[in-house]
Amino acid sequence: MNTRITKSTMLVALLGLSSQLFAQETPTVSGRFGKQNLRTWSVGAQAGIFSQNTILGGGSVKAREFKSVGYGAFVKKQILPALGLQADFLRGEMKTLNTTSTIEQKNSINWAGSLTAVLNIANFSLNTENAVLIPYVKAGAGYMSSDSQVGTTQVFQDREGWYIPTGVGFKFGVSKGVNIDLGYDINFIKSSPTVKSAYLENRYSYSHVGVEFALGNKENSQLQNYSAIADLRKQTAEESNELRRALSTAEENAARDRAQYAKDLADDDNDGVANKFDKCPGTASGTVVDGSGCPIKVQREIIKETKVVVTEADRKVVKDAISNLEFDLGKSTIRSKSFATLNRVAALLVEKNFSLKLAGHTDNTGGRELNLRLSKDRAESVKAYLVSQGANASRIEATGYGPDQPISTNKTAAGRQENRRVEFTIF
Repeated sequence: MNTRITKSTMLVALLGLSSQLFAQETPTVSGRFGKQNLRTWSVGAQAGIFSQNTILGGGSVKAREFKSVGYGAFVKKQILPALGLQADFLRGEMKTLNTTSTIEQKNSINWAGSLTAVLNIANFSLNTENAVLIPYVKAGAGYMSSDSQVGTTQVFQDREGWYIPTGVGFKFGVSKGVNIDLGYDINFIKSSPTVKSAYLENRYSYSHVGVEFALGNKENSQLQNYSAIADLRKQTAEESNELRRALSTAEENAARDRAQYAKDLADDDNDGVANKFDKCPGTASGTVVDGSGCPIKVQREIIKETKVVVTEADRKVVKDAISNLEFDLGKSTIRSKSFATLNRVAALLVEKNFSLKLAGHTDNTGGRELNLRLSKDRAESVKAYLVSQGANASRIEATGYGPDQPISTNKTAAGRQENRRVEFTIF
């Protein structure tokens, strides 16, 4: 009796230990748009027919299959999409008639517990993430307690022993968390000779049907039913739609930017100040305006033009302004440290009535349209400042060339720094 208790305790401890070993967090499958959680734990119940006749031979008894029923439950942990560990609990009765008499023999399985590895052979699904058909094989080890009775004679009672469960079957995925299980098991008795003799060929079969329920979030698929092909097709379609939406948005933004750029740099009232900088749009043609496009109330005396002579001192004033000219990063805003040298250029233009050409340039970093816009804006910003200091707007031309006229290589930081410039040409 103590031996039976000890063996039973060992079996329960073994099954509990196996559950703890595999009680890990739910695994995830990486996708193009993140990770997908999958359910790995499931429980189920089954019922079926026992028989001492198996497909491996034997058949020397007249099995009374429809009176030989079994039922049980199981807990399963799916480790990989193709491999799971299942704990089965089973009981039932097996009734037969031998070939020489009408005496009925009854073997009662009081309880049986086993731990089996279940290998999924295939996963049939091309259009959905949950498989609809999964054939499998399984094998493991178990421990059982049984009685045997021939007619009214008790042969043995509560005999315990080991057995080896093997089997094949199919699972049908009827929903995201429910499977129908059809299986055929052959259990090989590895117990005492007395118990083996009660099962004739030392084995018995169990044909069963069951239902399996996945545990966890109902929105997640089961790991054993997960179809990577179907999931890849779904994610590819989602990625394609996302790229189409991104491309459409980029085209709309580019068209809007081009239209705004053309509008900002146009000069609708022909006063020499671009719309973007013109605070007094619609001035009459020929009106002298300041850097913001507003009419100058006090007209300066018109100086009779004479032959323009540019001296070395004049060129030095312009050169100093170029070397000290700085803008905010990526913007057309002139930094205050550049005002002093620009003021000297403005005074030179007023004093000698010079004409000035401003040419903005950038390196090749970023898009060409953006660089053209930035170079033009910076030249216009310098023009606006000079006009605000008294220079004649009609004698200043502002042009942007973007990255098209480099004076150094764009492959080094120093070269790109040289290419980001505004050139002053007085004449």
